Amino acid sequence: MMLEPQLIFELVVLGLATGFLAGLLGIGGGMIMVPFITIILSGRGVAPDLAVKMAIATSMATIIFTSVASVRAHHKRGAVRWDLVRGLAPGIVLGGALASLGVFALLKGAWLALFFAAFVSFSATQMFLDKKPAPSRQVPGAGGLVGAGGVIGFLSGLVGAGGGFVSVPFMAWCNVPIHNAVATSAALGFPIALANVVGYVVSGQGLQNLPPHSFGYLWLPGLGVIAACSVMTAPLGARAAHKLPVKQLKRVFASILYLLAAYMLYKGIVSA
Repeated sequence: MMLEPQLIFELVVLGLATGFLAGLLGIGGGMIMVPFITIILSGRGVAPDLAVKMAIATSMATIIFTSVASVRAHHKRGAVRWDLVRGLAPGIVLGGALASLGVFALLKGAWLALFFAAFVSFSATQMFLDKKPAPSRQVPGAGGLVGAGGVIGFLSGLVGAGGGFVSVPFMAWCNVPIHNAVATSAALGFPIALANVVGYVVSGQGLQNLPPHSFGYLWLPGLGVIAACSVMTAPLGARAAHKLPVKQLKRVFASILYLLAAYMLYKGIVSA
């Protein structure tokens, strides 16, 4: 698969958009990337089942770079709750390893597409409802954080997202202010992505019919272009998060997510 001008343009636009959204909303960008990378790979002859898996893995790999760029901007504003990062990270690594090394390789791409559609729809609904937590609810203790991290890492590994679709609502539910939740979610993207990418590479070794320049389930050309572009716009999104009406923006973003979830639902049904 050659990187012809049209393909480069598609990947550049995708990288710029997802980088900005990662910084703005504390998501890794996977909820945007996975459907579009699936479309790109499927349109260039990759089997539907494999295209979904490679889209999830490649999306997750870009989050390593996006997270670093985004969290630096948030950290300068003192918005990252590093105590929560330290509490959640061990569970995230364990959950991500379980998903990417075991469950991901065993499930068909069609089932992963359906699972992705379900969770993106759930995330979009959470954004729309914007439910307020009970005033007395607090962050759980060390054991509770490890358990929550395990759930976040596992779900992220199955859908190729940075965990913001679970971690931001979780922290908001625990009465962490939204700007702190978004910033902390950006920081959590790094351990989530790193743990899962190692699993995708290991579990994808020896696969047949991979497109050129693949490393396990990772599609390296897409990873390179998207990562290079996303790191440029992630800090812009992080700065905008402290100035723009995030609540209204989340509802607009949720509408887009419903459309993307519908596409992945269709992809899963057709591929099943």
